[in-house]
Amino acid sequence: MSPLRQTLAWSFRPIGFLERCRRQLGDSFSVTFLGFKSPMVMISDPAAIKALYREPGHGLPPGRNAFLEPILGPRSLLLLEGEDHLAYRRLMLPAFHGERMRALEPMVGAIAAAEVDSWPLGREFSLHPQMQALTLEVILRVVFGVSEGERLERLRGLLRNLLSATSSARAQLRVLLMSRLGGGSGVPARLAQRRREIDELLFAEIAEHRRRDDLAERDDILSSLVLARFEDGEGMSDADLRDQLMTLLLAGHETTATGLAWSFDLILGHPEVHRHLVETLEQGDETYLKAVITESLRLRPVVPLAGRRLRSPLATDALELPEGTDVTPAIWLAHTRPEAYPEPYAFRPERFVDGGPDTYSWVPFGGSVRRCLGAAFAEFEMGIVLREVLSRCALHKGSPAPERPTRRNVTLSPRDGTRVIVTSRHPARKREPVAA
Repeated sequence: MSPLRQTLAWSFRPIGFLERCRRQLGDSFSVTFLGFKSPMVMISDPAAIKALYREPGHGLPPGRNAFLEPILGPRSLLLLEGEDHLAYRRLMLPAFHGERMRALEPMVGAIAAAEVDSWPLGREFSLHPQMQALTLEVILRVVFGVSEGERLERLRGLLRNLLSATSSARAQLRVLLMSRLGGGSGVPARLAQRRREIDELLFAEIAEHRRRDDLAERDDILSSLVLARFEDGEGMSDADLRDQLMTLLLAGHETTATGLAWSFDLILGHPEVHRHLVETLEQGDETYLKAVITESLRLRPVVPLAGRRLRSPLATDALELPEGTDVTPAIWLAHTRPEAYPEPYAFRPERFVDGGPDTYSWVPFGGSVRRCLGAAFAEFEMGIVLREVLSRCALHKGSPAPERPTRRNVTLSPRDGTRVIVTSRHPARKREPVAA
């Protein structure tokens, strides 16, 4: 298959393309995308994934900067490497764990409740856009710490437009090809202008945070980042903070919204799972809820690739790759190996009721030092939203057919947006907090 055909297949039918490669070529195979000089090796064997992620010195594969840097900025955690990356990761990680994260639950729960109460009764609608609106609101209020007012309204509109403009596979393909073939960044002028308007608002919010004397008492993530200090006692600059806020937007908005849309598609498509989940939540037991989230992320991984460029050879019993090779787990293939998961295409949350997944057979957030910084927060947020929705309304699928995946931004999203119908609402029940 030519690089052009491989690129088109990956851009528009990624799961079918991966499955076909596995059937024909086995656990490991290479693909060559248009505009790249070297192939990308895709792996799915847990032993190979372990060998890849256990070496923290591997670099970033090509292509990431071309699409992400014009939006995120050069100091984004997603784009930094080496000691810079580790320093920023250590600085930011405490904001997403422990008591700091648990303190965010009331705010996330209130945002979810308001979103659910706005849904129409008895009329079919797409759930994915509603989840995008919800997770954007979480980013604005919980991460950016933007309060009510004109700045919140302007940011909400500008960010929604920015995310929409960069979401399609065609947009990514255009940027990637133009940057790789010498045509500049490929970022349209209107997108650059929108970014400048967003930056103006973000820098104003950062300045306002720096003037506050109550940052230690505030729960939003930006307050934590303003207070955070590197080992030398210095904090992040305004430009650093801006780049990390945009990183958290891109990494935490679309991915979590998509994970929730897939979770609802799977839950509502399996009545016995739906029924059992509601019953256990009513009893205050969230063990099954966590298993549902884990199984949803296994069967519908949101981000398909999490690659590295080898800076030392990679060797397992079945695979040897030289330094300089571009390698990535094909996450969908890793999650559907019958050796790791009997009936791998079946939605069975009970797999994870009595224990978590194997580290290298379940990699929806990547691994090692490049593992998603907000992985714990994403699962935390998903748990709160699933609990609020299922406790506040009776939700049904618009069609019994399962959703098919399509490329959207860096994610694999439900093609039709997860069509649902709310048939009734329930009064809100008092619940114990989700364990972080």
